[in-house]
Amino acid sequence: MDFFNDYLQKISYSIKTVDIALLIQASDLIKKTNEKGGKIIIAGNGGSAAIASHISVDLTKNAKIRGINFNEADLITCFANDYGYDQWISKAIEFFADGKDIVILISSSGESKNIINAALKSKELGLPVITFSGFASKNKLKSLGTLNFWVDNKGYNIVEMTHHIWLVAIVDRIIGKVEYSV
Repeated sequence: MDFFNDYLQKISYSIKTVDIALLIQASDLIKKTNEKGGKIIIAGNGGSAAIASHISVDLTKNAKIRGINFNEADLITCFANDYGYDQWISKAIEFFADGKDIVILISSSGESKNIINAALKSKELGLPVITFSGFASKNKLKSLGTLNFWVDNKGYNIVEMTHHIWLVAIVDRIIGKVEYSV
């Protein structure tokens, strides 16, 4: 019982550390991007890739905002083979991004080379970048975003679930309610 009490306290604490003004800025930026005809590109590795999939689908289906992610095995393996694993997301952004888009990048450590390179490519293309990271407060990804969300924890699952909840909260604010019917 102590394990779960401690675990849930850590997640609850992490969730509550977010700057609400930053959540508002992110949801407003996403809405403005949609209004000007842009789409939301979301990428991550591992569990963060799963979060990217969930959020891109919720944006598209529920918020009526085009969201895409790059989780197709053939795209990943082709681009990783041809451009190197460290470059595959940046190359996907190069191929799929338009000037009106924004990019959301998720990395628990904030040090994943392919995510860092994706942030650099996005900035080179003039695209706003929203970052989600954790672990060290001075991680590389946190220094590259237009808006930066950071979780002060070194536990992967706590960082990932906090990112997930913050992102779902952004989508729900855009929708205008917590629950929606199918």
